[in-house]
Amino acid sequence: MTTRGEELPTGQSPRLAVRRLVLTDFRCYARLSLDCDPRPVVLTGPNGAGKTNLLEALSFLAPGRGLRRARLAEAARREAGEGAPWAVAAVLDGPSGRIEIGTGREAGAERRAVRIDGQPAKPGALADVVSALWLTPAMDRLFIEGAGGRRRFLDRLVLGLEPSHGAHAAAYEHAMRERSRLLKAGNADPGWVSALEDSMARHGVAVAAARRRAVAVLDEACRRGVGPFPAARLALAGEVEGWLDRMGEDAAEGRLAAALERARGQDAVAQAAAIGPHRSDLEVRHAVKDLPAGQCSTGEQKAVLVSIVLAQARVRTEMRGVAPLLLLDEVAAHLDSVRRDALFDELSGLAAQSWMTGTDEHLFDGFQDRAQFFRVADGTVAPATKE
Repeated sequence: MTTRGEELPTGQSPRLAVRRLVLTDFRCYARLSLDCDPRPVVLTGPNGAGKTNLLEALSFLAPGRGLRRARLAEAARREAGEGAPWAVAAVLDGPSGRIEIGTGREAGAERRAVRIDGQPAKPGALADVVSALWLTPAMDRLFIEGAGGRRRFLDRLVLGLEPSHGAHAAAYEHAMRERSRLLKAGNADPGWVSALEDSMARHGVAVAAARRRAVAVLDEACRRGVGPFPAARLALAGEVEGWLDRMGEDAAEGRLAAALERARGQDAVAQAAAIGPHRSDLEVRHAVKDLPAGQCSTGEQKAVLVSIVLAQARVRTEMRGVAPLLLLDEVAAHLDSVRRDALFDELSGLAAQSWMTGTDEHLFDGFQDRAQFFRVADGTVAPATKE
């Protein structure tokens, strides 16, 4: 077996691809070992069989809380008992060679352990190794519900282009929580509150600036569209982002710190910060119809969402040399046959593996032999036999 940084053996693909996935006490899987080739992976089976659990396991190969945003304890197999540890391990092939990743919940602690090529690592280090994007049925209402979901979606896109974005976002959130705690308690040391506001300003402007850069690049890619998927226009709405349109980052940091200081009284009452990038929003329009995506039909909204993810995959490949893993839960059922076939063509040409789930295997017939098929049932996974 090659190690990280070594070239792959002759005949192996440079695509980012999971070659082996091993789960231990994860969701419905007591123990699973699944070997794959670099082609797209199609997982079919009845509802509740464990298909989405496999996608969630793969999402933990990248930084963050996974596609369900679950607490670590919630991902453990129920039969293993409360507080049980779980593990996800994978062998991946990529342009730089073979990589081994292990991650999971430590026994009795809400803490995530990570190992890369056998060495302990921080979860954020995964951003330098692999990135992942996902679409789930819960995201079908992304354009018509609150801004929080759109910010999380955007930050996943940004993280794929700028791995440091996650650290800035986490530092900003931590400083904001600590500031809110002190303001709520009352009689806080003004010097300590000021230090937290300076941290919020520094990291918050970094977050806003990274989002602006990513949206500019993605807007250019999305306005071209992908085959029959509609072109989209992306923009950021937020006060800090507006400042960055008119001034440099240093000036924006000073302005945000001053605004936070002035708002201490109202923020103490509201128990939340009234200003900052945590209140920004991603605005998406259907380019041809010139309509906000939220005013389009359900099918068009889904098509716009797929278009954005495919554009991000292309941009990620161009900018960093490797595409993200795409985890697409029940995606085919919401697309017409023309768009399904176009999606399969696009996924087959990406420089990264995609994983898809569905209850109806025939929806994926357009892949023909370009994909590998597995059937999932009662926590087991086996190669599918074509009927």
